[in-house]
Amino acid sequence: MEKQELIAVHEFCVHHHAEVTFIQALGESGLIEVVTVDNEYYVSPDQLPDLERWVRFHYDLDINLEGIEAIQHLLQQMKTMQDELKTLKSKLHLYELR
Repeated sequence: MEKQELIAVHEFCVHHHAEVTFIQALGESGLIEVVTVDNEYYVSPDQLPDLERWVRFHYDLDINLEGIEAIQHLLQQMKTMQDELKTLKSKLHLYELR
């Protein structure tokens, strides 16, 4: 990925009133992917929705990193169950048509 396609973490932090160390911690925990280029930290544009969500959780709702990790885990479980429910409903619909 080219550098111009990335968003500088420092600029993101200035606009969102966040700390670079918090973004680094999110990267270290695996919640987002932080790329280092020339000793500068960057995130890809597709990471922005998650990054903005975690920043709001932390700064607006005062949720710590461990809490954010737990929330991410629960959200992932919920998505998995929703996908499974959708699949099961489709299968059930097929049986109802017979």
